[in-house]
Amino acid sequence: MAISKQDVQNQLRKVQDPELHRDLVSLNRVANVAWCDGVASVSVLWSASAGGTQQQIRDAIEQAVRELGDEVKQVSVDFVGQEKPAQGQGGQPAGDDSPQAQARASNPLPNVKHIIAVGAGKGGVGKSTVSVNLAVGLARTGAKVGLLDGDIYGPSVPTMLGLDDIKPQGSGNMIFPFQVHGIKTMTIGKLVEADKPLIWRGPMAHGAFRQLATQTEWGELDYLIIDLPPGTGDVPLTLAQLLPLTGAVVVCTPQKVAQDDARRAVKMFQQLGIHVLGVVENMSYFIGDDGKEYDIFGRGGAKRMAEQLAVPFLGMVPINMRLRENCDTGDPTANFVGDDKLAEELTHVSQKLAGQVQVLSMSGELDAPSISVH
Repeated sequence: MAISKQDVQNQLRKVQDPELHRDLVSLNRVANVAWCDGVASVSVLWSASAGGTQQQIRDAIEQAVRELGDEVKQVSVDFVGQEKPAQGQGGQPAGDDSPQAQARASNPLPNVKHIIAVGAGKGGVGKSTVSVNLAVGLARTGAKVGLLDGDIYGPSVPTMLGLDDIKPQGSGNMIFPFQVHGIKTMTIGKLVEADKPLIWRGPMAHGAFRQLATQTEWGELDYLIIDLPPGTGDVPLTLAQLLPLTGAVVVCTPQKVAQDDARRAVKMFQQLGIHVLGVVENMSYFIGDDGKEYDIFGRGGAKRMAEQLAVPFLGMVPINMRLRENCDTGDPTANFVGDDKLAEELTHVSQKLAGQVQVLSMSGELDAPSISVH
């Protein structure tokens, strides 16, 4: 059977990044593949800082491609970085007046390295639960982490982080974030009456979100996780216009009705020019008292959706009694120490997210956002 370009591409799935332990294709490191008259040419996205492993990757690619047979006469491998666009005033790409480009040029949070939005197509899928545990999980690796409760209409962070008895403080027009469980956090839930419904039109929600994001004294952070309201409404658009996002995480439960809405969330972020760092499958399965695993909602549905949409899959979070109890009592740290299986799942998701951020940083893709709103 004649060798095709797709055959060469498939062989690259055998080549793993030595640090992230994932293949080049799933990491979106393959910039180009060509096949002609027995010669395979492969271009790999690779930053100069990772040059020490280039020969190792080159040898692995050549070995994998030559496994296709004697028809392979030569394997050519080159490493490329994504060039930064020409810069205009204020560091903005010349000729690019998109909201994300403007957000980068007038970055209101210059001391925050990576800003990550966590969204969902519908409510009730555990978006806030995932946001809180991602933040705590990243902090447990030694990173400086902030969590912004951007769910203006239904803030959950006061309960999940146990903020009930802590009073907000500030100086001038700046608010000091609450410091709990190894992270810094801010939420509208601590700035309004606890039982008061927030009946706000779009402009009021925009203003509240803007104030929370830019008038909180975050200091230096490695990550700022933003828990968004469910759906594809006004706040994500405000976020895209206001802050230079590293990317977004979409939370989904396994069943199809949730997947349908999660697909819209993925498409929304992509249309806004925001990288989708991955999908998290929440309520993936349940472990009964008998030790058996029950796929109540059909485990793996969100993972298959991620594969179909060609976006990374970050992992599964089970239905877990301890997780629910710890969220209700405001002690997410206990999720990482009281149940080995739960701690393993949450740590895995956090590490996968950090890996995706590293991939984008190395590829240079963070320097060239675009936006197209129709």
